[in-house]
Amino acid sequence: MRIRAGYEISFAADIDTPMIAMMSVHPSRKRDLLTPHRIVASNGLAIYDYVDAYGNICTRLMVPQGGVTLSCDFIIEDSGEPDRQSPDAVQHMVSDLPSDVLVYLLGSRYCDTDRLSSTAWNLFGSIPPGWGRVQAIVDYAHKHMTYGYEHARNTRTAWEGHQEQVGVCRDFAHLAVTLCRCMNIPARYCSGYLGDIGVPPSRVAMDFHAWFEVYLGDGWHTFDARHNQPRIGRILMACGRDATDTALTTAFGPAWLTGFKVHTEETADA
Repeated sequence: MRIRAGYEISFAADIDTPMIAMMSVHPSRKRDLLTPHRIVASNGLAIYDYVDAYGNICTRLMVPQGGVTLSCDFIIEDSGEPDRQSPDAVQHMVSDLPSDVLVYLLGSRYCDTDRLSSTAWNLFGSIPPGWGRVQAIVDYAHKHMTYGYEHARNTRTAWEGHQEQVGVCRDFAHLAVTLCRCMNIPARYCSGYLGDIGVPPSRVAMDFHAWFEVYLGDGWHTFDARHNQPRIGRILMACGRDATDTALTTAFGPAWLTGFKVHTEETADA
């Protein structure tokens, strides 16, 4: 399967404002690219990339007074298979986990494990460790919260989302990630593209999506508390402890969004 994806995103600024963007395909998917992946800045603005501590590609730029538009368009090869299901994947003892995975057991900016630990053990402590426990957490987060763009708030933590019972995809992911970590299951937050491939078309404008991965058995496995079903065509951009580490853009000054278009669709183009 071939997927065409990309975006056109515009920002305004009153003064020159430094920015970091995390809108490149993750290095783990670069081998699947069929066309070059290139971020283009309007007015020939200089940009350059670096790799952060979590292995994500970050783009540095200076949003000039007046603003800038960032655009990208590429084609990527995908298996066309839904998210891998591994119901026999085991949950490891903390003492047996790889050292680089341990960070995904800790609390973070939006994943306040200290406030949800008792809740997690009360809800999931009787469920045998492993895939089934993670799925129970995903089922709970999916049913517990109501989705809606009108509920978006960029300061909402997992505990606040649990209390308010509303949110967008990042809030569903933060809650599930936090509950997993409370149960000693390493979990990391992911952002990327997810088009309406293999499912009925959505009635809302296309957007980026947030899901999460847990470390079970032989490695990382994808779960999605927002949709709670295996999906086709995920294109990972970034992963980290939470939305802080994977923010689409971080501006170090007054810059604001003025235009936002994302596309992700199956294509026959080569």
